[in-house]
Amino acid sequence: MSLVKSIAVALQALGTNKMRAGLTMLGIIIGISSVIILVSVGQGVQNVVAEQMEDIGSTLIFVMPGELEANRTSVQTMMRSVNISTLTYRDTLALADRRQIPDLAGVAPEFVASGTVVYGNRNTQTSVAGITPTYPSVRNFYPVRGAFVADEHVRSRARVAVLGQSVLKELFSPGVDPIGQVVKINRVPFKVIGVMEEKGASSFSDDDDVVFVPLTTAQTRLFSGRDLSGDYTVSVIYARAVDETRLEPARDQIVRLLRQRHDLIYSTDENDFTVLTQKDVGEVLQSLTQVLTLFLGLIAAISLLVGGIGIMNIMLVSVTERTREIGVRKAVGAKRRDILVQFLIEAIVLSFLGGLIGIALGISGTIGISNTADDLSLHLSISTILLATGFSMAVGLSFGIYPAVRASRLHPIDALRYE
Repeated sequence: MSLVKSIAVALQALGTNKMRAGLTMLGIIIGISSVIILVSVGQGVQNVVAEQMEDIGSTLIFVMPGELEANRTSVQTMMRSVNISTLTYRDTLALADRRQIPDLAGVAPEFVASGTVVYGNRNTQTSVAGITPTYPSVRNFYPVRGAFVADEHVRSRARVAVLGQSVLKELFSPGVDPIGQVVKINRVPFKVIGVMEEKGASSFSDDDDVVFVPLTTAQTRLFSGRDLSGDYTVSVIYARAVDETRLEPARDQIVRLLRQRHDLIYSTDENDFTVLTQKDVGEVLQSLTQVLTLFLGLIAAISLLVGGIGIMNIMLVSVTERTREIGVRKAVGAKRRDILVQFLIEAIVLSFLGGLIGIALGISGTIGISNTADDLSLHLSISTILLATGFSMAVGLSFGIYPAVRASRLHPIDALRYE
């Protein structure tokens, strides 16, 4: 029997049980659409991370308290912890000395703790960051309205604040000018002098959900910012290299200077700080998002596996129901290969049609999620669609082999006697 005729016979057989064929394809449809949507979500997250790394800049260096691997804590936890900080403001001043580290263009310390901000009858729990005037240029993060913290504010421990966009929306009604208004941070009044541009959530924290105050104000008026020796601590130090070619030398200079300042004389002395470049952070985050994408794809693949089992189950039932038909076909000259091909084609047709419908639903779902999620631009690649299609065909072929082989091995006489 020719291949075309085998396909026609398979379609005719499936057409006699449309409801059963449709329910059989449902598992494949769900599996294929899930693969496309979830893998697209994972790839979209990777794109978001890559964009965040570009926004941060390729010359930014993060100096954090504690040894990252030894503590086994997240970067965000380390950056937001002020009680265990091993970095001091004096360390910042030393790093800012171009005579000691000539490859750094700027240094910005940050002292962060959680606080309650109140305006009128509204309040919000947010991060309060003590910073210096160098923060905007080093972090590439500037005020969109008003002014930023100045040197005189740091020297006088002034009670002035710059609001992030999320805090602004929580405290002030639309149309209300926050500049010049007084908010209370942990019951201490602060005058709002500026509003930051919208930065969005980064890999470390939500940069919009923060209130910036002078570093000295945060350390003395709001929180206890001293270590056991009496020095003022910082949560993280941001540093920016003069250019990309000097990034690694700048990191080595930072490590050498801090080890010297922290009396880590011997090679066996472990660092009590962590220095990461933008490249280091990007590689870690990319590896995490790749694992996420793989995990999402495996979850969706389970649906395909269930769909394949459904195909095999239905095909076995079909073989049983059509035993006499198989016997008649063999009696009139049909070869074992013809029977095998017919049932394989039926299984492949089920998975292929289910795959086409699943692809359509997957593309529609991906586009729908991308339109509703403003912060997540989903990546729909042709390779994902082709992979899903190939996988659906493989599922149909793999799970259709056993029923097809069983049908082809039926003896004509036994099949004709079957009731």
